[in-house]
Amino acid sequence: MIKTISGTMIGYYFHCRRHLWMFANSINMEQNSEAVAVGKFISESSYSRVEHDIPISTEDEEIVLDFYDAKAKTIHEVKKSDKMEDLHLWQVKFYISVLERKGIEGVKGLIDYPKLKQNLSVELSDADRIKLREIKAEIKSIVELKVPPATVNAPFCKNCSYYDLCYI
Repeated sequence: MIKTISGTMIGYYFHCRRHLWMFANSINMEQNSEAVAVGKFISESSYSRVEHDIPISTEDEEIVLDFYDAKAKTIHEVKKSDKMEDLHLWQVKFYISVLERKGIEGVKGLIDYPKLKQNLSVELSDADRIKLREIKAEIKSIVELKVPPATVNAPFCKNCSYYDLCYI
């Protein structure tokens, strides 16, 4: 049974349920992915502050923030592209909800796309809070499956670090 839900799991929920299942069941392929390495480099080089990669956890959630500006109460999440913007939005909404549960009120999010020289503001609504509860329940159900969900056969699968496990 899954104990902790992470921001990464929220992202994988929107990206690919099979990827989520493998990640949550300790089948990790990201260390071999060039795309993951590039994304990590962009994230790490975007903020030269000491407060980089801040781990925060509650009883059943764990997040690692790219950067948190405590004075402005703003979470900065750095992404290399806006191709999966919905995934990014829900990840940041999840991060905001975790900080709220830690007693920090009025938190906002900002998704930074350095390569595009753009950013996107993120706020958490009451409807989002309800949706996040549903998402977390679904994640727990997916992770507890005996076998991974079926492959999705989407265009992004060809660039996925799990491609070999799913299709070969």
